[in-house]
Amino acid sequence: MKFAAFSGVLIDYSIQEAMRLTKQLGFDGIEIAAREHHLSPMTSRTQLKELHALSEDLQLAIPVLATYTGRFSSASDQEAAATFDDFRRLLEAAGQLEASMIRVLAGGPNAFLAQDYHYSKAAYWLGCCAEEAKAYNVDVLVELHNETLVETADDALKLSRLVNSERMGFIHDAGNMYIAGTEYGFESVKKLGRHLKHVHIKDERRTSDSSAPGSFTNRTQRGVETFSPCRLGEGEVDHEPLFQALRETGYNNWVTLECHTPESGFERLKHDFDCVMKLANG
Repeated sequence: MKFAAFSGVLIDYSIQEAMRLTKQLGFDGIEIAAREHHLSPMTSRTQLKELHALSEDLQLAIPVLATYTGRFSSASDQEAAATFDDFRRLLEAAGQLEASMIRVLAGGPNAFLAQDYHYSKAAYWLGCCAEEAKAYNVDVLVELHNETLVETADDALKLSRLVNSERMGFIHDAGNMYIAGTEYGFESVKKLGRHLKHVHIKDERRTSDSSAPGSFTNRTQRGVETFSPCRLGEGEVDHEPLFQALRETGYNNWVTLECHTPESGFERLKHDFDCVMKLANG
């Protein structure tokens, strides 16, 4: 397995400084959050060339661009076409940066509230994204995420069948799956199988204290609940079964750390990287 830091954790820094800090921490790569001020559809070719040169100088890979394009399932046709244009510009950026994967948002509502037409619309546009990505040899990723069409491994397989492209895969995120109330260990990894192309790691816990720093609310099958982000090992997400499953299935792709607690991004990543190396080594 190879480990990356999510640049969104270091959003208080320039993307150049975020890359240097990521290298300092010992990561193999950085997953760039495609939002201002790290990267956007408007980032120039000159800026991309400079970022690529820095990644080579640092020997720090850029495996994924985490875009915020998509949300096709609930978008109007005009909105979907506009965000698809943004996706195409970011796909070109992925090619310049030698990223092999690009995240796209499927959209909502929660899978347990969604109708077939939500999946059909998302599948149409994700299929368009996957077709465009072929020319760049890039995989399109959909993250298993609470409050979206893809909250569980079964939801992912449903969407995958509709898109039917080898260029589309999924991001396993145990933190999100914990929030959604679904299994996030061996069975989820087994179900996703070859469709599992990337992994995100973060810890969370349910709380009754909505004033806790960083706390947020989500609609789940239990109703509206409050959650707090935690450093790895300090919340309620047990990542040991996940890493056991990844080892047993021979997963050798990227794992990105994205803790969202209030401490400094550098300290969050340092703590979680130390913890995840122990998990990865069993």
